[in-house]
This record gives sequence, C-alpha cells and structure tokens, in this order.
Amino acid sequence: MAHTAASQGLEGRWSGTLQAGEAVLHIVLHLAKNADGSYKGTLDSLDQAVYGIEAAAVAVKSGTLSFEIPSVNAAYEGKVSADRRKIEGVWRQGKAGLELVLKRESAAQEKAVYSAEGTWQGALETTGLRLRLQLHISHDDEKHLVAALDSLDQGAPGLPATKVSQEGATVRFEIPAVGGSYEGTLDAARNRLDGNWTQSGVAQKLSFRRSNEPLELRRPQNPAKPYPYREEEVSFSSNGQIVLAGTLTVPSGTGKFPAAILLSGSRPHDRDESLAGHQPFLVLADALTRAGIAVLRYDKRGFGKSTGDYASATAEDFASDAESAIAYLKTRPEIDGGKIGLVGHSEGGILAPMVAMKSRDVAFMVLLAGPALKGEDTLLLQSRLLATAAGMSDEHVEASLAFNRQAYALVREEKDPAAFEKKINELVEGSGLSGAMPPAALEQQIRMMNSPWFRFFLDYDPVPALEKTTCPVLALDGEKDLQVPPKENLPLIEKALKAAGNKDFTVKEMPGLNHLFQHSPTGSPTEYGEIEETMSPEVLSMVSEWIQKHTRAEKAP
Repeated sequence: MAHTAASQGLEGRWSGTLQAGEAVLHIVLHLAKNADGSYKGTLDSLDQAVYGIEAAAVAVKSGTLSFEIPSVNAAYEGKVSADRRKIEGVWRQGKAGLELVLKRESAAQEKAVYSAEGTWQGALETTGLRLRLQLHISHDDEKHLVAALDSLDQGAPGLPATKVSQEGATVRFEIPAVGGSYEGTLDAARNRLDGNWTQSGVAQKLSFRRSNEPLELRRPQNPAKPYPYREEEVSFSSNGQIVLAGTLTVPSGTGKFPAAILLSGSRPHDRDESLAGHQPFLVLADALTRAGIAVLRYDKRGFGKSTGDYASATAEDFASDAESAIAYLKTRPEIDGGKIGLVGHSEGGILAPMVAMKSRDVAFMVLLAGPALKGEDTLLLQSRLLATAAGMSDEHVEASLAFNRQAYALVREEKDPAAFEKKINELVEGSGLSGAMPPAALEQQIRMMNSPWFRFFLDYDPVPALEKTTCPVLALDGEKDLQVPPKENLPLIEKALKAAGNKDFTVKEMPGLNHLFQHSPTGSPTEYGEIEETMSPEVLSMVSEWIQKHTRAEKAP
C-alpha cells in the first residue's frame, strides 16, 4: 500500500510567508516527534538569518497545530488540512494577528536547489579594523533564493538581502539596510566565494568560505598565559548577604602592593567587562599589574559567579559592593591598605565618587568616561548623538527625544510597576512607534525603564559626590565618545573637583578615542566590535603611570 501524506504525522519541514507590514518574512518550521509521541519544533526566519528558535507548548489537538515562541512573545495556531500538506492559521505577536499558511515540503524540496546555498563566513578588513560577516543563503517554498547577512562584530544579525541571484558560478545580492551590494564567484569545489563588496560607491575585496563556525576574533592585546604575576580566583561578601566572585592579580615578589578595584559600566557585566568581543578590564588589569599595582575585578551582583539579584539593584547597591571590595582587600596581607583606589569606567565613574565621598579608604580615583550630567540629561544627549551618527533625520531625532521625555516623566509619575507597564504600552501605541521596534526589543526597553536601577539613575546627579571628593583624581574621556561626550562632562568634573578644594586632579580629553578608549573612525558603538584594539596603549600607560606616581608603585621586572 502506498504511504500517503494523510497517513503521516506532521514531522518534517513546513514553510510559509509572513507579511508584516512592508516586510516579507520567509518562515520554516521543523517538526519532530518525541519518544512519547508528542511533538517538538524549531523555527527559522530565513530573511532575518535566525535559525533554530525553540518552539514551546507544541500541541496537535482535533486537527489543530499550536505552538509558542517565548523568545519573541509570539504564538501560532492553525488548522491542518485533511491531506496534511497544509496548515492554515494565524501568527500572533504582541497585539498583531497575521495570516500564516504553512506548506509541507517534500524530501526533495528540503535539499539545496542552488549550489551557493548554505552558511558562509567572511570579513572586511582595513588597518586596525576587521568586520566579520556571516552569510546565509537558502530558498523559499517557491524555490527562489533568499539570503541574509549577519554583521557579527556590530551586533546586527539578519540584515535582509534583496535581488539575490545565482547565474552559473556568479552570486549577487544587495543589502538595502546598509546600501551595500556583493558580487562573487563560486569556486569549482563550491566552498569559496571570491568577489567585491560595494558600499557608498567604494568597492572592497570580500571572500567567503563555506562554514557554520564564525571566524575567530582578533584581540591582539589580550594577554596570554603564563602571566608574569600571580592570579587568584577570590570571593567576598557584600552586606553579609551577597557573595561577589572575582579575580585578584598581584605583582610577583614580596611586600605590600598598592591596589586598584575596577568598576564596570551599566548593564550586567562580568569581571572583564566583556562587550563587543572585547575584555577591557582583562587588558587594563594586565597593564596595571605589570606596572606593580594589584588589581581586583569582579562579576556584578547577580551575574557570572556572583550571587544576588541584578534586576532589583541600583547604583547605590553597586557602590556598596565596591565598599565591600575595599574592605576585602584590606584583609589581604600582600595589599597596602592605605593605597587602595577605584578605577571606574562609564557608570563605574559614577560609583567611584559615591564611595570616595563617604570613605577615607579611597586613596585615589580614576574616572574613565565617567558621566557628570544628571541621568536624564545623559540619556537624552546620548540618544541625540547616537541617532544623528546613525543618519536619522533631525525631524525624527526630535520626535524620538520628545517621546523619551514623555516616557521619563511617566517613570517619575507612576511608581507601581504593573501600572507603569500598562501606561507605557499605551504611550507607545499612541505615538505610533510600536511598529518601529520588534516586540521583544520593545519589551526589553520597557523592562529596563521599569527597573529600580533606571528609576534611580534617571534623576541622579553625580556632581554633589564629586564636590566631596578630595583624593587624587584622574579623569579621562575620549574625544569621539558619543555615550559620555567630553565637552559636556569633563568641564563639570573639573568644576566640581575645584569646588571640593581638591588640589590633585587631572582632567584630559583623549584625541581620536571612543567610549571604550579605542582609536575609532567615528566613535559609533557599531564600531566597537570591528576595532581590533581593546584599549588605547596611551590610556593604559597614562593610567598605570599616574597610579604609580600617586602610590609610588614600582614596576615589576
């Protein structure tokens, strides 16, 4: 007897097209059976180059297939046709309901139709810059080529491609989102594409090789073991309730060493302040320890190996953690308890003065891109500069800032988290911005604004703490910093330290450097990952020498 589709289960590959506004998304659903006969599934969004999204609550009841995609707050329910070749239903995401018809693909359809199909790895390279790219090429249910590009080091996955074609060995596509196009030739083994990437009228050689593994990062400043100093995994208590885990590096030799505690920026950070493929605190700790200065760096509470709840913490809690780090170092016999200082980057530059104004145990302070504007002013200025750098029109920038001000006012007005979420969603709907952001990204933004951290930061003014800081201070900011711009922040720091009667401080703008103190073409955060340099050697030397001078640390041989 012939094995008909009607006698099959729903296992296999199903494809369909989702029309979301002007965007057309090609969806592929993979269904399989568990040992107990229930179904499991994953979802691919070909145009967004997102593969293997886990489906939850997959169920088939009374001829209806349903599942949820929690990662994007979406759900699907569709009626299975009698011949089990089609599922007609509705995809719901947020408040939107979109028709989605899934058609079963035959085994032959599941195989590649074009020789260029697959996942490819490549990189655009110039002096000091390397932008890793991942290319996905596939076909839809009508056997048309579809493709998407991941810009791995810019954190931009799934840039949709248009005009995707393969004629013989020649592969072409365009990426409208960045105004770029590619034309390459497939080699005889079908494992390499050699060609040119053209953007803004400039052509650059770009080769891809067939692989599912992204190219390795190049981080030449990352130190290699064995280190010429001692490294120890440590932990210490904060307020007797939270255990903070970190790394202590101590110069080789005997005696009591000065020490620096590294305080990272906003967001959950590990002890190395890992971001955009860089580990700035690993590089900074290495430079300082080689200069004869012990360094303690630790995972933020509720992150990495540290306990506690990050989501409920404010800057005051993180400052309290820094105080506990000082107390811990004072118990270490190899540390000079009178020469312990704080090195804060970004938000860490807010935390350091909060600690220093209360504690006489802070011997020195280094502020790297530390904000001095009030929280709301920092956020609005940052938004303006980043939006302008991204090419947004003045009209759109002003509209976005007006919305931000309304949202911030609502944060102050509505203290109840549930009520705030309801009102901010209404504000988003009324502004017409709901379609401009993916639902998952919008939800993440709302959660951030609803957090204790944001509520505290919004109205926090760093100046009063700086006006009570009398220990030696080195404050540096990058000329091209778009997150904490120097022209608005450094003068405030200098004025506040003068008001404190501080007789020993240095305030300096560093030419050509961005928020991470990398040499940067424009300062945009999209460049962080593609820049091979983790931290400017000039900054590493300046900070090391300044601390040496203020603690009389002797450089290790």
